[in-house]
Amino acid sequence: MKISNLLFLSGVLLVNAACANHNSSAASDIPANTHPQPAYSGKTEKATFALGCFWHSEEMFSELKGVIEAVPGYSGGTAPNPSYEEVCTGSTGHAESVDVTFDPAIISYNQLLQVFFTEHDPTTPNYAAPDEGTQYRSVIFYRNDDQKNMAEKYIANLTASKKYSNPIITQVVPFTKFYQAEDYHLHYYRKHPNQGYIASVTRPEIEKFRADFKDLLK
Repeated sequence: MKISNLLFLSGVLLVNAACANHNSSAASDIPANTHPQPAYSGKTEKATFALGCFWHSEEMFSELKGVIEAVPGYSGGTAPNPSYEEVCTGSTGHAESVDVTFDPAIISYNQLLQVFFTEHDPTTPNYAAPDEGTQYRSVIFYRNDDQKNMAEKYIANLTASKKYSNPIITQVVPFTKFYQAEDYHLHYYRKHPNQGYIASVTRPEIEKFRADFKDLLK
């Protein structure tokens, strides 16, 4: 999302790393996220993650069975009520995040962690291709000791497996505050399927996610 100009020249996508100009793409007739909902147990829990652009993280988590809602926003910073433009500067300390409400009887926190670690590179500090900056850092915002312990154990197991040649740099920090993103960010993937960044970056990530976790999809 840290993109200001997306130009196609002879079929080649030229990306200029600056904040996205969302006003350049009109909304499509595709409805907002309308995945069918399974029967829920009535119990809900919250999980908050940062793994790069929140357009794709919102869409990915919202497609999982047992996820009631996935909301894009900002967490981990110090400035109150930050705007997207302020977060883009990296001066507020916030990371683009997704706040997930889920039914633990249908999907476990450990399964959410699996999605989190599979769908981004947790070894690249302040970078989630093609976006750079502290607002794109990898973070697990735990809400209780159980979530903290599960996250740390997951990282320890990944490290022991030697899956990555570089160290995992994902931050595991206590949740403090989540600020929902501006309305135009909500369901952005579904509302703007032909926007340049969505078509070239987000859509391939969503397609990969669906292939990786087809058994967990609604």
